[in-house]
Amino acid sequence: MSTQTKKITIHEDWTVVILGFLIIIISLFIFLPEVPIFKWSNGTELLHDVFNFGNLKILGIQFLYLISIGTLGAFLIGKSVKYFLVVFPIVYFLTVIALIIAGNTEIKALNLEAVIFSLIIGLAIGNFFKLPEWFRSALSTEVFVKIGLVLLGTSVIFSDILKAGSLGLIQALVVVLSVWYFAFWLCRKLKVDDELTMMISSAVSICGVSAAIATSGAIKGDSKKLSYVISIVLVTAIPMMIFMPIIAKYFNFPEEVTGAWLGGSIDTSGAVVASGTLVGETALKISTIVKFSQNVLLGLAAFAISVYWTYTHNNSAEAKTSKPTLKVIWERFPKFVIGFILASIVFSFFLTSEVRDGVKDSLKNLQGIWFALAFTSIGLETNFKDLFQNNSKKPLYAFLIAQLFNVLVTLLIAFLLFSK
Repeated sequence: MSTQTKKITIHEDWTVVILGFLIIIISLFIFLPEVPIFKWSNGTELLHDVFNFGNLKILGIQFLYLISIGTLGAFLIGKSVKYFLVVFPIVYFLTVIALIIAGNTEIKALNLEAVIFSLIIGLAIGNFFKLPEWFRSALSTEVFVKIGLVLLGTSVIFSDILKAGSLGLIQALVVVLSVWYFAFWLCRKLKVDDELTMMISSAVSICGVSAAIATSGAIKGDSKKLSYVISIVLVTAIPMMIFMPIIAKYFNFPEEVTGAWLGGSIDTSGAVVASGTLVGETALKISTIVKFSQNVLLGLAAFAISVYWTYTHNNSAEAKTSKPTLKVIWERFPKFVIGFILASIVFSFFLTSEVRDGVKDSLKNLQGIWFALAFTSIGLETNFKDLFQNNSKKPLYAFLIAQLFNVLVTLLIAFLLFSK
């Protein structure tokens, strides 16, 4: 009986909604964590401001707060709590180092955010040291990102969602359909196998890792092929996340256009948030909303792909009796989007401006910490060698060409829809 009850877990997306609202409720009614100081310009300020006892105490309380939330999350989704308790302090320590580096005034002048340093530190350790499998499996990248995204809802006014969301949905439809069919056609031309073709087309056109996982589930794909596609998605998201904001600033793209461009073409939610953060508050909000608009299509795409695959690739009696239903749409729908929208509704309509202002800085700090933790984790679990384990380079070429097409098409549509 005990082993069976252990298997009763809550879906990851519902877990992050629960945890996000737990943080919001605690912030509103019970305990508002102080914001640590990371800003410094010289050694004296570093010692007296960042490393003074009061600030270290705030960091210690913040650590206990975050590890409590994270442990509850690991328990709810059925991950090893023991391994999480070992791994999280290391991830937190590395993330604090990244936040301290990013707090330097000269670094801030270069507009380099903490998530970049979190990523670099994680990549350096993950690629130069062989981390045990239990360590990698205990990393909670998606949970950290999605908690941050639910908290981001507290800073987005609902009218902005309605305005950008309708435009975002139009953009998402055009981008997803055009990029998916281009990637599918390209993979066929390059004679990439059918499973990889479906995973690559979905990953590059919809929302990266989530789309690849949903597609693999819909077609019962090979897990090695799935991890290959995920590796490509994660590695290509890194230069896109860094260089697309630089390109946008160089050519003076409007922030709304830049946000729509980033949200529509970068394949992982965390990388979209990080790149949006590099540009500014408006770009961050629009990029997140546009990404959510694409995420909404994931359930429909998974349903369509599973129907297509069932009818074209599997004629067995078992496949015919288990044809996909509308339930698949709900199963594939990213539930954390509901958390984001609910948080936005609560903060838009049910709280006074005084209450909002009182909790704003603390929630923004917590949101930033969760994103930074996620990027330390992404760095630790991403190995550049993974890309080259597959003998054929054709899937990689197909992905990169399709991604370039995605970037150009999305930029064009972003200008058409979001430029004033």
